[in-house]
Amino acid sequence: MSELLLRTPLYDLLSAIKGSKFVPFSGWQMPIQFQGILQEHQSVRQSAGLFDISHMGKFLLKGENLIAQLQRLVPSDLSTLKSGQAQYTVLLNEQAGIIDDLIVYYYSDNEIFLIVNAATLEKDRLWLNQQLNSSCQLQDLSTEKVLLALQGPAAQSYLQPLLDENLDNLQYFEHHKFKLKEQEVFVARTGYTGEDGFEIMTSPELAEDLYQQLTSAGVNPCGLGARDTLRLEAAMSLYGQDIDESTTPLEAGLNFLVHLDRKDDFIGRAILEKQKSQGVKRRLVGLTMSERNIARHDHLIFEGENQVGKITSGTFSPTLAKPIALGYVPTELSKLGQNLSVEIRGNLKSATVVKKPFYKR
Repeated sequence: MSELLLRTPLYDLLSAIKGSKFVPFSGWQMPIQFQGILQEHQSVRQSAGLFDISHMGKFLLKGENLIAQLQRLVPSDLSTLKSGQAQYTVLLNEQAGIIDDLIVYYYSDNEIFLIVNAATLEKDRLWLNQQLNSSCQLQDLSTEKVLLALQGPAAQSYLQPLLDENLDNLQYFEHHKFKLKEQEVFVARTGYTGEDGFEIMTSPELAEDLYQQLTSAGVNPCGLGARDTLRLEAAMSLYGQDIDESTTPLEAGLNFLVHLDRKDDFIGRAILEKQKSQGVKRRLVGLTMSERNIARHDHLIFEGENQVGKITSGTFSPTLAKPIALGYVPTELSKLGQNLSVEIRGNLKSATVVKKPFYKR
């Protein structure tokens, strides 16, 4: 018997949109596309697109000295965060493997919001409850709140008329509570597309109204298909494919999250210090393929006749009009311009290591 899939509060609204197609994703029934992945992708690159990302985990932490407690669990220095700022980071295990990647939204030292991945929600909640002290309360709001992502160069011009305050004051990776129809809405200048944009969290009733207002104004509804091609062009990691508990942030190219100049200790620090001084044995690289051969997740990477790695993510890039991929290879084969091959349907197709991200706005 198939597992019963969860539905976001906007399921009825979204399933009524012409052309909507749904797929199972991390235990949820989610829209993969509406008009089509290519059209949705281009709308985000050129104007604006709207995603229902309510499947993401939403944890409210309340307690004392929350930053000091979270600091132990992540390699990033959170101590400089001010109210209204956010930090992308990773939860680490004892081997410095990535338990999950998440965003920490800082309100105050006794109130912090975390957005985590849907697939790791249970694991993350258990880990946090285990690691944080008893004075800290973790409230799981994952099924109570709707999270929308309005992304693209025109995102601000669509959202601004609906809010009570100026969005110009909200910088990248900042968040603020705005008023919309006399109700409070959480708005963050964050996203997973490589474009400017906002992630908006609110009640299901207000979210439904907001979704209809934005799409009526001309914003394209977008599904997970376009979200994947957009994030891959921006070389943003997908948990469970590009990063997991067997990969460290240094192997994954997330060096900017690892702050070893911190004075305090954190889980996995010794492993990362060793990798930093001795170098990592493998790296996550960007690849472009020859002709129109698309490398997909789990395709094997070769140098000559030797298998040297695996593709973690791959697609045809609508913006660059060529196939792109991410994959782990030995460090000595990770230099820009390195020629490799990927096995596609039994044949080796040539690939080249290129600079990440593939696309930058």
